[in-house]
Amino acid sequence: MMRSTILGAACFTLVAASAFGQAKPAAFEVASIRQVDDPSGVRIGFQATGSQVRVAGMSLKDLLIVAYGMKPQQIEGPEWIGQLRFAINATIPEGVPSSKITEMLQTLLADRFQVKQHRETKELPVYVLGVAKTGARLTEAVQDPNAPAAPPDTVTVTGGGNSSGAGVNLGGGKSFNMADNQLQIRGMTMRDFSETLTRFVDRPVVDQTALTKAYDITIDLTPDEFNVIRVRAAVNAGVPLPPQALRILDGASPDTLSGPLSKYGLTFDARRAPMEVLVVESASKTPTEN
Repeated sequence: MMRSTILGAACFTLVAASAFGQAKPAAFEVASIRQVDDPSGVRIGFQATGSQVRVAGMSLKDLLIVAYGMKPQQIEGPEWIGQLRFAINATIPEGVPSSKITEMLQTLLADRFQVKQHRETKELPVYVLGVAKTGARLTEAVQDPNAPAAPPDTVTVTGGGNSSGAGVNLGGGKSFNMADNQLQIRGMTMRDFSETLTRFVDRPVVDQTALTKAYDITIDLTPDEFNVIRVRAAVNAGVPLPPQALRILDGASPDTLSGPLSKYGLTFDARRAPMEVLVVESASKTPTEN
């Protein structure tokens, strides 16, 4: 029904956006960019090790989400920015820390893709993730003492999929998988969790739980609910789907998660709230040379 690795991208992108800090503007020393003609066989990933940054199979919208810390529904622009996918190899200037990667991405998008954008504040429909009056019933994640430590100044985020599901590995014990009618969250804070859930619903998810620890959560879904969130994930990622796939959303409840989340003492309420939106005015499908 849909390309499994692109479904992996749907899971991957928003989680990746939370992996980087904010810093002053900077630029990559050199960056090669090529379009991925057939993304169906490409593993999705973003890796920064030492002075090297490697991006695999990400769309322009994916890069905007990472660069500006936005949710998918906060990016507005032409449809192609979520469809065309690119591979990037870039070099961080000597002495510049990986914490400046987001700003270097912003520079790359403006210089190489000629992205022109502006920000607006709009009142958007959202889901608010909260705690029920009876309190949360969550299992705190336990870090594996034998897990290897990541090398210093390293960021690795990978995602992929197959015919039965897809997943994301953030490293450091954080992971996400969807398969067998389940969403399995491991080692995520509620902020990470809300950003992940945003990929599978029709509006941004806002964390108002005030919970700060990392948790393991397994959400059980019916086969119909599982198919709905798979299609929504693909739509949010900008994946073109055939009419028969989109028909799965016809008559489907916009909220497939409040019931499963309630067993953990979590609420999932539909509201409206002012949110910042990044509007892409124009961009080039063909990046310029370095």
